[in-house]
Amino acid sequence: MLLPHKHTAEGTTIFTVMSGLAQQHNAINLSQGFPDFAIDERLSQSLHEAALKGFNQYAPMPGLPQLRQAIVADFKKRYGLHIDADTELTITPGATYAIYTAFTTILEPGDEVIVLEPAYDSYIPNIETNGAKAITISLQAPGFTVDWERVEQAINLRTKAIIVNTPHNPTGAIWSKEDWDMLASLVKDTNIIILSDEVYEQLVYDGRQHYSVLQHEELRHRSFVLYSFGKVFHNTGWKIGYCIAPPAFTTAFRRIHQFLCFSVNTPAQYALAQYLSLPDLPAVADMMQQKRDYFLELLSQTPFTIHRPAAGSYFQTASYAHISHMPDTEFAQWLTREHGVATIPISAFYRHKKDDKLVRFCFAKKEETIVQAIERLAKLNVMV
Repeated sequence: MLLPHKHTAEGTTIFTVMSGLAQQHNAINLSQGFPDFAIDERLSQSLHEAALKGFNQYAPMPGLPQLRQAIVADFKKRYGLHIDADTELTITPGATYAIYTAFTTILEPGDEVIVLEPAYDSYIPNIETNGAKAITISLQAPGFTVDWERVEQAINLRTKAIIVNTPHNPTGAIWSKEDWDMLASLVKDTNIIILSDEVYEQLVYDGRQHYSVLQHEELRHRSFVLYSFGKVFHNTGWKIGYCIAPPAFTTAFRRIHQFLCFSVNTPAQYALAQYLSLPDLPAVADMMQQKRDYFLELLSQTPFTIHRPAAGSYFQTASYAHISHMPDTEFAQWLTREHGVATIPISAFYRHKKDDKLVRFCFAKKEETIVQAIERLAKLNVMV
């Protein structure tokens, strides 16, 4: 029997490959984006409490009311935004699921979606699985800024959507209000929909502020915005995210969502609702910036080159151009096997595997993990 090949991606994701290689060679895993430190004990206790209190059956399809209300209160406090918990907010089993569901909600065969690369590797398979075509545009290194002229040239009558990621994975770049203004000017008088992947929205450093598409009056009415609790509260394995969108978009989103999963993990939703309601939540950006700064300080002792510190996310890109001429995927595998540190090659975030001799490190790790990794990386030699 021949089964359809719904997208052009081959094999398993680079994250699975590199994490598997790290395990095989007992390497320190700075590749896949997950913390290796404990979550807040109060969040763990709330999960235990949920099970004891009987929150063990299906939650309502849009999400547990307590959690949706807690998110609304959180956005009001942090951004001054009003979100309607009933008509604009849907809880999902992770942000990757939310991205796929948003694409499935809007795309038809023949549609085009503009994707800014390097890009999270699920975007293009999601688009292609829905019969649409990804139009890729490379960001401009070293700041990974948008080439707006190329975006304007790519827009045509088939353009259904543009997907944006800020703070950006894998580069750590962030969008300003001026970026959103440029996008708004390009999509004005069109029916183009914006998907805004903002899973790292609370991880922004050096006094900068995250600017959400929800804060942009001209764009909010045409946007799906996707979030992840796993990235903010260090519990990626809980796989809880959410989608905020205008009422008509939310209705269409739920029309797909109800037949994909219907209900999301109830005890985890209860625990997150309780946790969000605490008056003294830790400043996650401060903690993660300390880890970024510590990682950068130690990485300066190695032959890697940092073009620009990450402004957000928990990833740092680094150049190995002074260490090896190997293609980046080959280099990342060699580094894992021979030096015991796993990274992600940046070419994996490009459809055509653009290779700029860059790798991505995840610095959301315990200090001892970072120290052990740097001790191994410091043994690398500069090419002569």
